[in-house]
Amino acid sequence: MSQNNRPNQSRRQDAQDILPDSARVSTTSHSSQDDDASDPHKKDNMAHSHTLQHSHSPEDDDIDIHTHSHADDHIKATEDLDNDDLPEEISDEDKETIKKVAGDDNLSQAKSYASILVEQVIHAKETFERSLGSLFTSAFTAGLEIGISFFVILSAFALLNDVLPSRYAMVLSSLLYPIGFIIVVIGQSLLFTEQTSLLSLPVLNKIEPLHKLLRLWGIVIAGNIVGGCLFAALIIGLGLHMHLFTDHAIDAYAEHILGFEWWVIFGSAVLAGWMMGVAAWLVTSARDTLSRIVLVSIITGSIGFLGLHHSIVGNIEVFSALLYGNTVSLWHYLIFLIIVLVGNTVGGVVFVAVLKNRTFLFEIERVKEQVAEARAEVDRRRF
Repeated sequence: MSQNNRPNQSRRQDAQDILPDSARVSTTSHSSQDDDASDPHKKDNMAHSHTLQHSHSPEDDDIDIHTHSHADDHIKATEDLDNDDLPEEISDEDKETIKKVAGDDNLSQAKSYASILVEQVIHAKETFERSLGSLFTSAFTAGLEIGISFFVILSAFALLNDVLPSRYAMVLSSLLYPIGFIIVVIGQSLLFTEQTSLLSLPVLNKIEPLHKLLRLWGIVIAGNIVGGCLFAALIIGLGLHMHLFTDHAIDAYAEHILGFEWWVIFGSAVLAGWMMGVAAWLVTSARDTLSRIVLVSIITGSIGFLGLHHSIVGNIEVFSALLYGNTVSLWHYLIFLIIVLVGNTVGGVVFVAVLKNRTFLFEIERVKEQVAEARAEVDRRRF
């Protein structure tokens, strides 16, 4: 979720691009804005529509990302949409509809569904526009940072295994799973499973082509894997020499990950990808850092407690056993990595991105119908 502040014009262009096709269809023809202002009937309709969506006038709504913090930029991305932010070819009716479902001006309440999705699409589009070097470096950093989870888990497991049965020691140590994820999410590095559903949203809305998404995924995966393998080679090796854990503990965790049929691993990876997609959605819905830390801890802690298969953490776990253990071969490592990557992708894209996006499109149509009915009622009362 790493995003940089950008000029107002770029942010406005993102707001134009995120609109789904169903919201771009103009149901009625409109004359120029000057004509609308001079026609009392149209003027009443437009005023009524503004009342429905509880928004400010275009003159009062201006996005100024230079005078707000990064968190405030996220809110402004959807809260301050005005007519100038939307494409000219969209009718006034559809403009009011988009602003109504994406408006989010009450900080005491949870963000609206549409506000979260619009914000995620904007952030994903910004990721598409980053340089390849920036993407790989951020993904490489995430691969290193996520390894901290496994390092701490192994150390805790080795300590607890001396006083508890191995099964209980493994479950309790897995509760430390969120540490690396908190570092990655709050530090805004690019982690594949977190970005899987997020980055697919511009493609689902026909803003970016599929081949760019696949290239971006490839860069993020490569960076995560290289960073994770380097962490395993250096830091896990360091932990062995520090006597924080033994090679038997590394083999035990590899067996904990690999000791299933391939279809069980795939199903577990789908569920883990789904939960990571939900985590990305919830983090966007949160308004402060503390809430995000709590949400990430709950979701990723559940993944660790259940022993679900996460491709990037799993890469470090299995690669560590390949280097320092006695039970994992290169073939087992590669097959495992492919199965889990595919499973995580399916879980994140299908169960989060596709379903959340379709819900947003249905919401657009519902509000359009409400606006049309309200305008029809105004017409009946006037005549």
